[in-house]
Amino acid sequence: MHLEIVTPEKSLYSGQVVLVQLPGKDGSFEILKNHAPIVSTLEKGTIKLRPYEGDDLFFEIGGGVVECKKNVISVLADS
Repeated sequence: MHLEIVTPEKSLYSGQVVLVQLPGKDGSFEILKNHAPIVSTLEKGTIKLRPYEGDDLFFEIGGGVVECKKNVISVLADS
């Protein structure tokens, strides 16, 4: 899956991932390969992602929106 995390100021991450865990309005949720299309608002919290290679990465956000469609995940986050 390809993940893009951007804020109004800069791009935080762009690359291939195995999973993404996001802070949703009703609690944390994960997106894995071949996830159904989704658009959701995000709360203040931590995004956890697992790249294909390397250790898990964590990003603190102040809220935002996520869209997932055809294994492409776009996160528009407040910093």
